[in-house]
Amino acid sequence: MEMIGLGKTGVMIPEVGLGTWKYTGGEAPLRRGIELGAFLIDTAEMYRNEDRVGQAINGLRDQVFLATKVLGSNLRHDQVLRAAETSLRLLNVDQIDLYQIHWPNPSVPIKETMGAMAELVDNSSVKHVGVSNFSKRELQEAQEAMPNVPIVSNQVLYHLKRRDIERELLPFCQENGVTVMAYTPLADGSLAAKPRMGRDERLQTLEQVATETGKTMAQVALNWCTSHPNVIVIPKSNSVDRTVENCGASGWRLSPEQIAALDKAFLP
Repeated sequence: MEMIGLGKTGVMIPEVGLGTWKYTGGEAPLRRGIELGAFLIDTAEMYRNEDRVGQAINGLRDQVFLATKVLGSNLRHDQVLRAAETSLRLLNVDQIDLYQIHWPNPSVPIKETMGAMAELVDNSSVKHVGVSNFSKRELQEAQEAMPNVPIVSNQVLYHLKRRDIERELLPFCQENGVTVMAYTPLADGSLAAKPRMGRDERLQTLEQVATETGKTMAQVALNWCTSHPNVIVIPKSNSVDRTVENCGASGWRLSPEQIAALDKAFLP
């Protein structure tokens, strides 16, 4: 598994992690992913599965980089603190490695929210702070409101079919050392499925590159994401076999020509 730095912290994380949105796979896929080096597990208050993630990593805590998120509707100072306390209890851990704001909430002053996040770092409940679904402007405002604690990551939607972040947000994150965590990197699953004859020429290009590399379509789609600096992917899989496949997206690289072919086929 290839590793990249988390923001400017010096902490190394895998370029393929384990997402858990709508996760129903039990302990086995997560434990297998950890064995293969995909030791970053991302969950959230909203997912209602922090307790199950905690059970899956029982006895493996020192091998796991654990990320979770506070709901965008819980961003008042005391709400953030209570949400973190609940997540710690459900996950059955003493510290959250990466605590993220799930969605920005314009009805709550960002300074109030970030003050609570900094407080969680100060009392060692949280090691690092991140955000999710933040625009460039929102990310800048959040960092300005918390000058003494770096925002190390921004978790956003990113895959071959949704490349909006390439216009402004991705370059900003790359220039400022903010790791981009790409969620739903296989779209609705269509980037992992063999295209039917006569349908979607974009997927036919993806299949052609997969044939050239001897990889699966899913592995190529994930590798395309991680070919961008500062980007990791957190696909969700409910099966051990698919988790193994996703982990196989790391440890090799698409050629510049193959990346260019995919970029052209999947124009934003």
